[in-house]
Amino acid sequence: MHIARKLVATLALTAVAQLASAQAFPDRSITLVVPNPPGGLVDTSARLLSEPLTRVIGQTVIVDNKPGASGNIAYQFVANAKPDGYTLLISYSGYHVGNPALMDKLAWDPVKDFSPIALLTISTNVIAVHPSVPVNNLKEFIAYAKANPGKLNYASQGNGSVSHIGTEMFKQSTGIEMVHVPYKGSGPAIQDVLAGQVQVFISTPPSLMQHVQSGKLKGLAVTGKSRHPGMPNVPTTAEAGLPSFQLESWVGLFAPAGTPAPVVAKLTDSVKKSLALPEVKERADAAGVELRYLTPAATDALVKKELPYWNKAIKSANITLD
Repeated sequence: MHIARKLVATLALTAVAQLASAQAFPDRSITLVVPNPPGGLVDTSARLLSEPLTRVIGQTVIVDNKPGASGNIAYQFVANAKPDGYTLLISYSGYHVGNPALMDKLAWDPVKDFSPIALLTISTNVIAVHPSVPVNNLKEFIAYAKANPGKLNYASQGNGSVSHIGTEMFKQSTGIEMVHVPYKGSGPAIQDVLAGQVQVFISTPPSLMQHVQSGKLKGLAVTGKSRHPGMPNVPTTAEAGLPSFQLESWVGLFAPAGTPAPVVAKLTDSVKKSLALPEVKERADAAGVELRYLTPAATDALVKKELPYWNKAIKSANITLD
């Protein structure tokens, strides 16, 4: 009985300490760790959030880009960080649900090592090619690629990214062959695509929209269920004759596992308020990003639903990091 009373007292003291910590939180700056370099969906999502969250939560929110190792540098850094709410992960679906299937000895677990705070954004992808590729629509591109197997190069944001996995799935669904050229994020990839050194890029609107609008790249199709408002003349894959192929990417905010529930709750509430601000939606629309807030429970459910799906897709396409 004495041990039981002592345990109850310890738990009570812990709960009081956590509540006091949450009430004082935050009393210094918060860092959003981004697994990608500047540019593209993930970094754009972080910067969409950082400024309004600074105003809502009352402390400076800093964006810290830590690219490399297919996102693992950032993920491991946050997984090992003190679970106090001051070091958070801007997580990318290609890494969060893709890397566990790509790596046998991952230094972090997508469920056990992170506490979801909220889903932030979701984005369709765009199939784009350099103007030097002599095609004007998706059907012509597939026919051209089949007639020239292995002669086209495609860029990705890195091994295991959604652009990598998605393009391999696109290859499987169409029977074409292209050579993979991985980059450390969208920024470096788009430079080589614009220069024509790599001819094909399947990526999110923040990477490609302005270049499709300007004519520097040809947008052949968007991979969602509806056309993108920033590229109204680009058909969906279904409209372009490939209804079986769809691809979306998401970005979420996660804390290290063990972060006190009251701190997570305060962060979640502050994120929800930040994303609801009209100016944030305006900035998101201009960047080609769709705001999609989800609660911690719904975000957790999304991760657990997609883990087996991406594992099957990666194994079926025989995607590796070699």
